[in-house]
Amino acid sequence: MGGTPAGLEAQSLVKRFGATTAVDGIDIQVRPGEFFTVLGPSGCGKTTFLRLVAGILTPDGGRIAIGGADVSHAPIWARRIGLVFQNYALFPHMTVAQNVGFGLAMRKIPRAEREPRVARALATVRLEGYGGRKPSELSGGQQQRVALARAIVVEPDLLLLDEPLSNLDARLREDMRSELADLQHRLGITTILVTHDIHEAFSLSDRVAVMRQGRVEQVGAPTELYDRPANRFVAGFLGPVNEWTGRIGRIAGGVAEVALEGLRSCRVAALPDWREGGSATVVLRPERLAVRALDGDPPPGTIAGRVDQVAHLGNLVNYRVALGQRALLAQTAPGRTAGLALGSAVAIDWEDADLAPVSA
Repeated sequence: MGGTPAGLEAQSLVKRFGATTAVDGIDIQVRPGEFFTVLGPSGCGKTTFLRLVAGILTPDGGRIAIGGADVSHAPIWARRIGLVFQNYALFPHMTVAQNVGFGLAMRKIPRAEREPRVARALATVRLEGYGGRKPSELSGGQQQRVALARAIVVEPDLLLLDEPLSNLDARLREDMRSELADLQHRLGITTILVTHDIHEAFSLSDRVAVMRQGRVEQVGAPTELYDRPANRFVAGFLGPVNEWTGRIGRIAGGVAEVALEGLRSCRVAALPDWREGGSATVVLRPERLAVRALDGDPPPGTIAGRVDQVAHLGNLVNYRVALGQRALLAQTAPGRTAGLALGSAVAIDWEDADLAPVSA
């Protein structure tokens, strides 16, 4: 099941609502067969982007191409897409089979062809035998799978998902992530997800575009975005970070020596606009900050501090370490830092390779 995977290209895409520019000249390329996620906070323009791709909205500028064909102003019915909404949008008076076959009926596919395609779609989402039920007789997860079956039964070139898991509870959401990943892998269909959920985006996606205020801040694989964020917004949006500033010393071979205020000097990859004598900002994820109990003077190259907050988070422990007026965040697995109670003297350190330079 599924059509031929098609790529998507959005060039200089713009959408305005009165004086508000919801999508502000963004460029996004999605490869055929890729699972691509548009991630960002509420109001950043990600759902507007998806509706432009679907044909629900018409762009005020720019171009949209699916499989190389310009569809910028084509109506939704002329685009080979499957669309799953946040609220599933199932018809309550129809059976599951009728809901799944609705798109085929609108395309005037003969009944004799519709029925086996509906059966295959339901089997694909593991809902064999549910065709005669009404949506009200199903759980939230089952309704979500019906919405997926309705989207894939038309054998689209592109599957568009608008926060499809946000109405599920935490455990079911985790289960459905796994099912969705498996479905996309089996069908090989080009899929675009929009979400504000970082875990959802990272667990499902080949690549992720992070949006803010109608613009794309960075596109890359999840590990690339997390470990090498382009700017302070991306770094902070994707999880807690220690953010430090310092004075740039010598730059040679693309590497800068930076004296971090109140800490120590480090060597980090220089950004193109860095200049010797200027200011630099670097970030470090808390799990990359080494922290251990201190008895006496700190070892050479480490910095002395004191634990002033401990938070047990099940599979993680967060330690806030005070260094005078500064506080750093360290994160470890339980048991790896035994004895680091509130008030403990500690030594902290990090590997320069784990520092990420960021722009404003």
